[in-house]
Amino acid sequence: MSDLEPTQGHGSVRAQGPVEESPAGVTEAKDAAGGIPAVVSSMRHIQEETGLARGVKTLLRMNQSDGFDCPGCAWPDPDDKRAVTEFCENGAKAVAEEATTRRVTAEFFQKWSVAALSEQTDHWLGKQGRLTHPMVLRPGSAHYEPISWDDAFQLIASELNALTSPDEALFYTSGRTSNEAAFLYQLFVRQFGSNNLPDCSNMCHESSGAALNETIGVGKGTVTLEDLEIADTIFVIGQNPGTNHPRMLTALQHAVRRGCTIVSVNPLPEAGLMRFQHPQEPIGMLTGGTPLTKLFLQVRINGDVALLKGVIKEMLEAEERRPGTVIDHEFIAAHTSGYEEFAVDILAESWDTIVEQSGVGRDQIREAAEIAMRAERMICCWAMGLTQHKNAVANIQEIVNLLLLRGQIGKPGAGACPVRGHSNVQGDRTMGIWEKMPDRFLDALGREFDFDPPRQHGLDAVESIKAMHAGKARVFIGMGGNFLSATPDTEYTADALRRCQLTVQISTKLNRSHLVTGQAALILPCLGRTETDLQAGGPQFVTVEDSMSVVHRSRGTLPPASEHLRSEPAIVAGMARATLGARSKVGWDELIANYDSIRDHIARVIPGFQDYNSRVRGANGFRLPNGARERSFVTTTQKARFTVHPIPTTKLGSDELLMMTIRSHDQYNTTIYGLDDRYRGVRNGRRVVFLNAEDIHSLGFQAEEWVDLVGRHEGVERVAERFMIVPYDIPRGCAATYFPETNVLVPITSVADKSNTPTSKSVIIRLRRSIKS
Repeated sequence: MSDLEPTQGHGSVRAQGPVEESPAGVTEAKDAAGGIPAVVSSMRHIQEETGLARGVKTLLRMNQSDGFDCPGCAWPDPDDKRAVTEFCENGAKAVAEEATTRRVTAEFFQKWSVAALSEQTDHWLGKQGRLTHPMVLRPGSAHYEPISWDDAFQLIASELNALTSPDEALFYTSGRTSNEAAFLYQLFVRQFGSNNLPDCSNMCHESSGAALNETIGVGKGTVTLEDLEIADTIFVIGQNPGTNHPRMLTALQHAVRRGCTIVSVNPLPEAGLMRFQHPQEPIGMLTGGTPLTKLFLQVRINGDVALLKGVIKEMLEAEERRPGTVIDHEFIAAHTSGYEEFAVDILAESWDTIVEQSGVGRDQIREAAEIAMRAERMICCWAMGLTQHKNAVANIQEIVNLLLLRGQIGKPGAGACPVRGHSNVQGDRTMGIWEKMPDRFLDALGREFDFDPPRQHGLDAVESIKAMHAGKARVFIGMGGNFLSATPDTEYTADALRRCQLTVQISTKLNRSHLVTGQAALILPCLGRTETDLQAGGPQFVTVEDSMSVVHRSRGTLPPASEHLRSEPAIVAGMARATLGARSKVGWDELIANYDSIRDHIARVIPGFQDYNSRVRGANGFRLPNGARERSFVTTTQKARFTVHPIPTTKLGSDELLMMTIRSHDQYNTTIYGLDDRYRGVRNGRRVVFLNAEDIHSLGFQAEEWVDLVGRHEGVERVAERFMIVPYDIPRGCAATYFPETNVLVPITSVADKSNTPTSKSVIIRLRRSIKS
C-alpha cells in the first residue's frame, strides 16, 4: 500500500481483510509432522521477531516450573520429566509474536488512519508489533490518539454508568486471561450488576461442557497426562494435534512405542496423526519418525454420530453373540442409567444409514469396534471438529456412550479427553467467566464480597452479537482475543459492533477488532505472559489451569514492551474502581499490590482451591477435584447417563458442498503467524478451498481455478470472494477452508443445540467462478 491514505472515517473501515491477488503455491501434502522443518520454522520466527539470543533464552523458560506458561494451547506439562526445550513449533511462534521487538506506537497511529489499516491483511496487522500506549478513537475521528490511563478508565466509567441497565454492557474474555484477572473481571462485572460474560468457550468447547455436564456431571475431561502413559487404546476424533496441540504428539509417540493403538477419525488425513518426527531425536528425523495411527477412519464432515453408532452397534451385536464378553455389565448396573433405551436405539439403527452418513465402510467400522472391544484402558480425545455442528452435543455424548459400554471412565488409563485450545480457557470458566454460573458459586461470591450478585442469566457470544445488532447492548469490553475475527457472520458482527457507543479492547497486539468499533473506541495495552509483572508489593506471578485441570504458576521474565503497559488484573481493577466507586467495598488497590490476596479470595469462593497460595507454589502446582474420575457422577440420576441421538443427515443439492473451517499450520486461532500451511502443501496464501478431485470435475471446475464461495441460510446469501481450488484427499461432498477468512459464511442463526456454539464445521456452500478469474 502507498503512503497516500484515504481520509474516510469509521464508515469506510473493512470488516474483512483484502483479497489476495496472487495465487498460493501448492505442493504435495506431507505425511509426517515435526522434524527438521519444524526446528527451522521455529528458529526463523524467533530470529525475525526477537533476535536469536533473546528468543532462545525466552523459549527455555517456557512451560518450566519457574517460568511462564505457553501463551498458545492448554496441553499439560509433565510433572517430573520436563524437557529443557518443553515447547513445540507453534509455541515458539506464539512466543515470537509476543516477544517481538517491533512496536506499534502513538506515532504509528498518527500515520495510519483506521480505514487505511483496515485495507491491510490480518497477517500484516499482527506483524506490526506490540502496542505501547493506551489509545482512543473519538467519535468521527479517523485516527487513534493517545489517552492517559485515568482518562481511559473515566471514559469507560461514564459510558457504563450512563446505561439504563447494566445488561446493556457486554464483557468478553479470551482464554489467554489468567485466573487472577478472570476472577477480578467477573467480580467487577457482577458488582456492576450483570452476568453478560461471553467468552471464547462459547465458540469452541461449549458443546463439550454441555455434553459432559449432562452425562457425567462435570464439564471437563476426566483424564490426566499419566493416564495417557498407560492407556492401551486412544481414539483421536475431530482433532489435528500436529498443528493445534503439537506437544500432544510426544505423548502419542510414547504411547505407540509401548504398544498403544491409536485410531484417528477425521475428514482430512492430517500429517500430525500419520507420523511424528520428534525434533529432539535426530535419528528419528533421519529415519522418518514414528508411525502413529493404526487405523484412520476418513469420516464425512459431521458423520461422527453415524460412525460412533456403527462402532457401538458392532459391539452390542458381538455381545449378543458372546454374552458377558464385551460389555461391562457390572459397571453399567452400578454407575449408569438409560442403558436399555440406548441399546434398543442402537440395535435398531440401519447399517445402510450408518455407512452412508458416516462415509466409512462397514469393514473399517468393524475393525474400529474390534479395537475398542480389546481395549482395557481406552481414552477418547476430541477437539473442535466435533464441537461446531448443530448436533455437536450429540457428537460428544455418543463418545461418552462408547466409553461407558466398557466402563472406560473413572479408572486409570481411560476416560474422556476434550483438548482445549487457549491456554487458560478452562481456568477462566472455573473462575466464573460464564453467563450462567450456578447459584452455589454466586452465593459464595456474594458472601465473600458482601453483595448480592445478579441471578438472571447473561448473554453468550452469539446472543451478545444479536443484542448489539438490535441496539440492546451499547458498550462492549473485550479482555484479550480478536472478537470480530473469532466470531461467526463477520459482516453482521461488524455491523453489531458499529452500533455500540463504546468498544474497548484489552490487547497486546493490533488486530481487526481495533478497527471495527463503536462510536468511540479504546485500546488498552497489557502485559504478555512472557513479561515481568511488577506491582506495589513486588514482582507477581499469575496462575492458569490446563486441559487436565492442573493449576500452576506462570511468571514472565522479559522487560515489558513499554513502560505504559499494565497487567490485566490492574486494568480490571482500574475499570472497577472508576466505575463502581463507593458502590464497591472491594479494596481493588490492595488486590493489585499483591496477587496473593486475589488467590486468598479465590480459595474461599471456589471449591478445590483451599490453601491456594501454598499449593500453587509447588513445582507442579495442584490438580482440581473431578468427581467423574472417582466414578461420582453428579447428574440428574446421580449416575453416568447413556443418551440416545438420531443420526443427523445433511441434504445437499447437486451443486452444494458441506464446508468446515480449519486452521493452517501457520496460525493459532485468529493470529496469523505466516502464509504457509506446510503440512497440507500450501505456500504463500490462505484463500484456498480444499475439494475432492472428483467433485471439482463433476461441478465443472479445475484445480487452481479461482472461485467465490456462496452460502445461503434462511434466505440470506453470504459470499466469501476469491478462493483458489486445491484438490485434496477429502471425502466427496465436503470442503475445507481456513478461518477467519470464511467466518463470513457462518450464519449467526446457525448454532449447536443446547450449547449455542456457531456451526463453523457445517456450512452449506456452492461455488461460482470469481469475476476476477
